[in-house]
Amino acid sequence: MAIEQIKMPQLGESVTEGTISKWLVSVGDKVNKYDPLAEVMTDKVNAEVPSSFSGVIKELVAEEGETYEVGQVILTIETEGGGEAAQEAPSESKAEDKAEAVPSGVAPSAPAAPISADAPKGVRYSPAVLKLSQEHGIDLNQVTGTGGGGRITRKDLMKIIESGDIPSAAAAAAASAPAPEKTEAPAPAPSQPAQKQAAPAPNVPVMPGDVEIPVTGVRKAIAANMLRSKHEAPHAWTMMEVDVTNLVEYRNSIKGEFKQKEGFNLTFFAFFVKAVAQALKEFPQINSMWAGDKIIQKKDINISIAVATDDALFVPVIKAADEKTIKGIAREINDLALKVRTGKLTSAEMQGGTFTVNNTGSFGSVQSMGIINYPQAAILQVESIVKRPVVMNNGMIAVRDMVNLCMSLDHRVLDGLVCGRFLQRVKEILENTSKENTTIY
Repeated sequence: MAIEQIKMPQLGESVTEGTISKWLVSVGDKVNKYDPLAEVMTDKVNAEVPSSFSGVIKELVAEEGETYEVGQVILTIETEGGGEAAQEAPSESKAEDKAEAVPSGVAPSAPAAPISADAPKGVRYSPAVLKLSQEHGIDLNQVTGTGGGGRITRKDLMKIIESGDIPSAAAAAAASAPAPEKTEAPAPAPSQPAQKQAAPAPNVPVMPGDVEIPVTGVRKAIAANMLRSKHEAPHAWTMMEVDVTNLVEYRNSIKGEFKQKEGFNLTFFAFFVKAVAQALKEFPQINSMWAGDKIIQKKDINISIAVATDDALFVPVIKAADEKTIKGIAREINDLALKVRTGKLTSAEMQGGTFTVNNTGSFGSVQSMGIINYPQAAILQVESIVKRPVVMNNGMIAVRDMVNLCMSLDHRVLDGLVCGRFLQRVKEILENTSKENTTIY
């Protein structure tokens, strides 16, 4: 007999943790290799974790509703034969040799070991926790974890960072040091201002008739990713007005024939995604990501599109969008949206996005400021097409189909000049879209 471990898998690019939404097995159940063990939610996908072994479930280490870092053990299985994994715990030297999973595209700044020599023996921290603690000078020995078994999670550190009350090793040493003798000169006053006290948790009174709605794992994952994007990326915004009268006339003139011939709708959104993909090819700086000491300019143009359900938001990806026709993009938009709404979207279909286009106009919005889809550098909101009176070049007033394009950008990566030029190019492409200038095939 041998005990094998199942760890939290990395279910997407830049995903560092997942939430166990539901166990599909119980202790004592017999499973075969590739059988589903649990449903896991991240900010990018809801997926099943398959078994890597055949055997009997020994222990459910993780708890439903709890969030665990990539590489953490969530379950153990007792297998027959093999003999490669002993039932007893591995020796300390062997445990140190085992590397913890590191998020894709992030180089570990330190081995998966305690942050300081004073840490309790056997304590291990996830790569995400190590990275945050080192960046902000947090002494992990002074942090009380809220994860399973007192584990310190990234969320614990984010709460400390946001409060400004950061426990450092120097502060701990100063607090525990003996008082100086009377003959010694008094220590100089600290030059730094006093740190803020941690903000208390919101105390919302519940009145008769109020409805308390538990926060689901999907909503927690969305909240965590949005918070991370707003916390790490300095957002800036810009907007441009576009006259799409010719585009509207062209699309409306062929939509019936297209639907009859192809079997799916030719939406306005397909034209916008195509225009963005073409402009990204001409302005590759926009197709970039922040990586700490460098900026990664991505070669592939993979457009993430936001698709909402009643209680969640997903961002499937149109791969190589610049190589696809308007018809090809329209088909992918239709197919991906259908998969989201029927629960058939796979994790692979949500990975690799380099820029996000959000169809906020489908809800009637005319202006919005989107939160960047981390770790991308920008997101474009396509607002509702509305008819408005516009002063033309000849001084006459005409009713035109107008749309606002609202862009949020990571100011570490992008500046207003390149973003303005990028939006000008998108505007030019859209305003010149017509039966004479544009083919959908």
